[in-house]
Amino acid sequence: MAERGIELKGSSFTLSVVHITDNDIQRVKQQLAEKIAQAPEFFRAAPLVINIEKLSQTPDFSALASAIRELELVPVGVSGVRDESARSAARAAGLAVMTTGKVPVQETPAALLSQPGTKVHRGPVRSGQQVYAPNGSLVILGAVSNGAEVIADDSIHIYGQLRGRAVAGAKGNDTARIYCQQLMAELISIAGHYQLSDGLQGPKWEQAVSISLAGEQLKFDRL
Repeated sequence: MAERGIELKGSSFTLSVVHITDNDIQRVKQQLAEKIAQAPEFFRAAPLVINIEKLSQTPDFSALASAIRELELVPVGVSGVRDESARSAARAAGLAVMTTGKVPVQETPAALLSQPGTKVHRGPVRSGQQVYAPNGSLVILGAVSNGAEVIADDSIHIYGQLRGRAVAGAKGNDTARIYCQQLMAELISIAGHYQLSDGLQGPKWEQAVSISLAGEQLKFDRL
């Protein structure tokens, strides 16, 4: 009986995308380092896609990838490539060439920090604790424990397990969303429409998901 050494399967992963607007690699590295300093745990060893569509000329991909690795990030590919010579240069640097729009992108905490009204909680939200973001979004850089509650008037981004309760759109914003890295919640609510744990334990249970409101129903999409 022949031994099976590998098995190839399709899958999807959440990747952060950095949009490069400057050909000066050292300047890009410095600005990226400043972003990382705002949420170091989230970015540590994170896979990264480099988008170059706003550059007027093809960058030195090898030097750019090297600078990114020095920040303890993992450059996996490039997007926004317009011509074959740039594609060849990217491949020569060991980077995959990715089509814009095919990469699942989740807004990073660093991007959210620049938005007015965003509240950031670093570390876990423990049982019995409540974290509320009035008039804005909430970013949790950690897990939400059983018996804990996170509330926001806009969206909620959880970079960890969600075991407790998450209430987005607390004042009726039906465009609010909830993002989490692992759905194991006691309760999910958006703009007053909610679902309890028993109803959540389907195909998206224990998965990374984006939750939105479609009409009067909660909609769950895998990240």
